Amino acid sequence: MTIQTSASHTRELSAGVTAENAVYRKLLWRLMPLLMLLYVVAFIDRSNVGFAKLSFLHDLGLSEAVFGIGAGIFYAGYMLFEIPSNMLLAKIGARKTFLRIMVLWAVCSAGLAAMTGQNSYYLWRFLLGASEAGLFPGILLYLTFWVPVSRRARFTALFMASIPIAGIIGGPLSGFIMHTMDGVAGLRSWRWLFLIEGIPPLLLVFVVFRLLHDTPAKAPWLSSDEAAIIERDLRADGEATRSTEHKSFAQALLSPRFYLLTGMGVALLASTSNVFFWLPTIINRTGVTDIATIGVLSSLPFIAGFVCQYFVARHSDARKERRWHAALSGVAAAIGWAALPLVSSNPTLSVAALVVTAAGTFAATGPFWSMPSLYLSKQAAAGGIALISTLAGLGSLVSPGIVGWLNESTHTLAAGQYYLAALMLIGAVTVIAIGPHGRPGKTHGT
Repeated sequence: MTIQTSASHTRELSAGVTAENAVYRKLLWRLMPLLMLLYVVAFIDRSNVGFAKLSFLHDLGLSEAVFGIGAGIFYAGYMLFEIPSNMLLAKIGARKTFLRIMVLWAVCSAGLAAMTGQNSYYLWRFLLGASEAGLFPGILLYLTFWVPVSRRARFTALFMASIPIAGIIGGPLSGFIMHTMDGVAGLRSWRWLFLIEGIPPLLLVFVVFRLLHDTPAKAPWLSSDEAAIIERDLRADGEATRSTEHKSFAQALLSPRFYLLTGMGVALLASTSNVFFWLPTIINRTGVTDIATIGVLSSLPFIAGFVCQYFVARHSDARKERRWHAALSGVAAAIGWAALPLVSSNPTLSVAALVVTAAGTFAATGPFWSMPSLYLSKQAAAGGIALISTLAGLGSLVSPGIVGWLNESTHTLAAGQYYLAALMLIGAVTVIAIGPHGRPGKTHGT
């Protein structure tokens, strides 16, 4: 009887696990395609200024330094409004919040077509950042309403893959628009670029209104049993963390490892944003003048970045090791940035160096963003991850301006590329300097 009872219990457990896995597979296919599409479109709209630059700097009489400051000022608006936006999301729900964000970012993205000089360029970039601010943290927060911590890594990794996907799609698309639309209705190609790429978020408003639901309880495509499984798992998460939430911020600030993690975060976000902003210019300076060709070539580094991001994250998970995966990927990105000035007159070698740069940058993201929960205490992790993300945004805010100023001052892209190489190398060093996370009784997985 005991053996039969045990076997019956085992079958019940197995059936329960199978049911849970099926529920979260269903969530993956229902939630992630739309969320990824939203962020791909958003990232294309924030970074298409790198392509538009090839034309509007001359038309408006702006300098490389002005371009860099305007590219980075997007993140000033972004950083100011991302916390208020998430607070509003918690009150009114994700669907209303995302609809508001999408309408405003569409208007501001298209508004760049109306810019007439330096001040209007700065203004529209700031407003675009402010309007789009809540999307990234909002999607991460939205996932917490649906997916428990134990299963969230796969969802987050898929979401982060949206960034290289945006590069793969955005480059050829922007190049095609600027190549074919110049002079149509008397408008320059860069004005058409902003107008046309401002349309997709407006179209997606209807998709989000129809398909996005705030919580599992409101999703008609979940059965009551499936919703109950999700709610049970989320309640378990809440009970496990409720007693420690109030301590997280202070404990993160008291941890030396927090500041070392922030160093790599700054470098990583700076490298990511500058790949998008300067890649078309780098290819153009090698002698490639056809904008459509530049668009096609610009997709190659992002394809490499997407592939390396997936395989490095997979290898990191298999080895249960984060620190060296992140550091060595950062070193690869630094080598790519440093190699660019040496091959600046050769299109093939320049694209190859950009491939190394993008591959290293995106490969580091998975292992790096898995590290805060290892190196910070359980109490500090929640506040620490959010604070690292916010402070790392400073890299995206100031680095484009620094690179633009260096380009303007030296009349070459080399100084800015060496700056980014140094930044990534310093980031890699800070990751190594953190040392093993040293959980009791275990030193592997570092």
